[in-house]
Amino acid sequence: MKQREAIKNAFDNLFLHSKPVKMLLVLRSDSVRYATQVSKAVDCTYSHTVKVLDLFKRLGLVTFDKKGRVKIIKLTSDGEEIAHDFEGLRRKFSRISNNIKEVPSEKELKLTRSK
Repeated sequence: MKQREAIKNAFDNLFLHSKPVKMLLVLRSDSVRYATQVSKAVDCTYSHTVKVLDLFKRLGLVTFDKKGRVKIIKLTSDGEEIAHDFEGLRRKFSRISNNIKEVPSEKELKLTRSK
């Protein structure tokens, strides 16, 4: 039971950050196939990108296919499904943002992040 809770927490902690979400979304495109391309696309350091991609692999969201010295990264069906869901959330947030008349202050946004 503790292992299930730890896995759940790993997903929660991972996807409450914007960079991993951006990485998943970037991997949906056919033009991004390598860790270097992912790091450039999401404006993240290479070492952080590799750590997140390794975590994605352990969670079953991506696979690495080694071709010579290069690892090609592919989303698994679960990774593809999660990326699709995040893309849907992004579209939903975009639609909602069009109806917002007052932008929350930076202080209010920090309050919601710290909870």
